[in-house]
Amino acid sequence: MAQSKSFSGRDMGIDLGTANTLVYVRGKGVVLNEPSVVAVNAEDGSVLSVGSEAKETIGRTPSNIVAIRPMRDGVIADFEIAERMMRHFIKKVMGNRRFSRPRVVVCVPSGITGVERRAVIEAASQAGARQVHLVEEPMAAAIGAGLPVSEPTGCMVVDIGGGTTEVAVISLGGIVTARSVRTAGDAMDAAIISYVKKEYALAIGERTAEEIKLSIGSASPTGYADAGGGDPEETQGLRPGDRLTVRGRDQVSGLPKTLELTADEIRHALAEPVDAIVMAVRQTLDETPPELSGDIMERGIVLTGGGALLRGLDVRLSRELDIPVFVADEPLDCVAVGTGRCVENFASMRTVLDAQPRLLSGRL
Repeated sequence: MAQSKSFSGRDMGIDLGTANTLVYVRGKGVVLNEPSVVAVNAEDGSVLSVGSEAKETIGRTPSNIVAIRPMRDGVIADFEIAERMMRHFIKKVMGNRRFSRPRVVVCVPSGITGVERRAVIEAASQAGARQVHLVEEPMAAAIGAGLPVSEPTGCMVVDIGGGTTEVAVISLGGIVTARSVRTAGDAMDAAIISYVKKEYALAIGERTAEEIKLSIGSASPTGYADAGGGDPEETQGLRPGDRLTVRGRDQVSGLPKTLELTADEIRHALAEPVDAIVMAVRQTLDETPPELSGDIMERGIVLTGGGALLRGLDVRLSRELDIPVFVADEPLDCVAVGTGRCVENFASMRTVLDAQPRLLSGRL
């Protein structure tokens, strides 16, 4: 998303995701949405490009240029590169004015450790923030999805991002029970890569796997045409026999090769990560107090994040749990919007910020 104006001095919320980073500026909304990728010159360590431009280089760079994703499983894996990436995005939004040090709210996974928490705060501070506050991802997702998080009723959100799936039951402005599993969009891409390699001895890259997932990926055999109320346009007309032609490298001959994959094949390839997400939701429900379980039965479960767009996932969860499941409006932006609302209403939202990390049995 191109950014031409300067919002110097304005507070901002940052959804520092494994796949994408979104920036929300107070009074302006989401003004930046770019991939969390940095292209670096391996010889001198200089940053060549950040975001969308850097993502285009993944798998296509010469040996002296490395495309790095500094976020892994929802947390910082490369501190220096993460700090440079945040500095770039903040500068892009704020402009080049000096002394423009905003107050920043950063979204983090609910299962974050104390060390990972300090790394985020330090990276944001080094990137130019004067104050850094953290908000847990499922809380931000629930706020962004418009759920009544401050009311004394239970609501459940499942945020499926690139690196983690965050499942939480929220009531009275706090997280009652939560589970953070490191199985999400990246794991789905890896499962597709593994399946194609095992079944066809064809090597494909991350970008190709993501294209396959978006084009013919699904979570339920009944989710092809009837997900979203039976409107074929909502599933882009996907049918079990639909095929997609992909290109890769034959691991036997070493030569380029094309291959046709079906929607059914990709559904089977995605079975393991989808099963892990279903299990995380089931286990969180098992730990939910009975009174709140009744509220969830009535209100249903809300899906957010890019993974919520996987065809038939809502159908699969609803069928297995016997609970209504809904995909949030604009699921990709829910976390960023929720983080932004914490910025807009800082005083009233202060209770949901800087929640201390908890030990979660579901964290893998």
